[in-house]
Amino acid sequence: MEERQEPRGPQGEGQNQGGTALILRVLRVSLHVGFAVLLLVAVVRLVIGPASPVALGAGLVLSLLLAAVYLAGTLLEKRHSADPARFDPNPFALRWLVAVTLLWLLLLTVSSDFAWVAFPLFFLQLHLLPLRWALPAIGASTALLVGALWFHSRSAGSGAGDGGMQLAMVLGPVFGAAFAVVTGLAYRALYAEAENQRRAAEELRRTRAELARSQHDAGVLAERERLAREIHDTLAQGFSSIVLMGRSAAKALDAGDQETVRSRLQTVQETAAANLDEARSFVRGLRPPALERSTLVDTLRRLCVKTESEAAARGTSLRCRFELDGTAVELPNAYQATLLRAAQSSLANVWAHARARTAVVTLSFLDAEVTMDIYDDGVGFDPAIVLPAAAARGDGSGVGLSSLRERLSALGGSLDVESAPGEGTVVAIRLPLPERDGLSEGSASGA
Repeated sequence: MEERQEPRGPQGEGQNQGGTALILRVLRVSLHVGFAVLLLVAVVRLVIGPASPVALGAGLVLSLLLAAVYLAGTLLEKRHSADPARFDPNPFALRWLVAVTLLWLLLLTVSSDFAWVAFPLFFLQLHLLPLRWALPAIGASTALLVGALWFHSRSAGSGAGDGGMQLAMVLGPVFGAAFAVVTGLAYRALYAEAENQRRAAEELRRTRAELARSQHDAGVLAERERLAREIHDTLAQGFSSIVLMGRSAAKALDAGDQETVRSRLQTVQETAAANLDEARSFVRGLRPPALERSTLVDTLRRLCVKTESEAAARGTSLRCRFELDGTAVELPNAYQATLLRAAQSSLANVWAHARARTAVVTLSFLDAEVTMDIYDDGVGFDPAIVLPAAAARGDGSGVGLSSLRERLSALGGSLDVESAPGEGTVVAIRLPLPERDGLSEGSASGA
């Protein structure tokens, strides 16, 4: 029962930052063994000594009771330490200590041989009681021990002829109590250190668990944002194009223009097939399918042609051209995918909102960076008003520029939008070129 809040668990005892827990276990085991040995020696001396039958019987009964109470307390505490869900005997520790002490005092009246059991009890008092109560309790026990030794000495008529008090009767218990106090205080210091280490280990486990949860949540959020960007830049635009072509085909069908109907349906099939490829690609986390089959330059050229076709399906005349500035070099897959998505998103906004007659996509390879500008001569807008309002929309239609900024920021790039009402729009993208050794496979050449 002396183990009130013993460090528990694999990080409390087994991993208690060195040998502190091992020392505590050795001290506890030594205490239990010392108590058992001293009690057994006292019983043996009582049996072989000249004790009367009454004293012998009382001593044996009280010894069995003391052993049973002591053993029950230590076993209950050990089981609770191993499994906190079991019965917790700690609230009854003080009563247990009182019972053990009273049984020892009764045994002390039977025979002076039980005097030495006092020393393990001193450790129990020092551990279970607050220090301000433990020291007076030890002092009282020592006084009772001295008095019992003097009583038995006087009853036996041994020692100094008159059976008076002897110096050894006082010095032995006093020095024993002092040794127990010093050792007990050292045990308390080790125990406090072990408790601090246990609490620190528990805090570390909690911190690690919280960090793991936050990392998991961040990963889930990042994956959701990735899917949102991919869906906006690919599937959403593709479906919008399919809807647009379907409406155009319906109008042509009503007008009896079979050639236009076939052309629009062919575009619907191609767009649906491209969307399917895109869906499979970003689910697998791969580069865009268009870049698997050709270079970035060729893909951007085809994107301009497709943009003109989609604008024509809406009944608008949009001239879209691609320009290459400088010599194309190989770019990492992430760079190519980001530039392609930027062009797709920007051109989709051009034919959907700008009412422009001309759009130009310019890809430039400079010494330390690659840039791409998407210009249109449309109606323009006020970026200070329109961009925050688009980002605040809750229908998912305003995430294009914000998701593009996130893509570019992840690569150390930047995005600028320049526009004014009636003066068109320029979307300017800057990406620092990586070191040549860090370039990935996949050429951007082919101009």
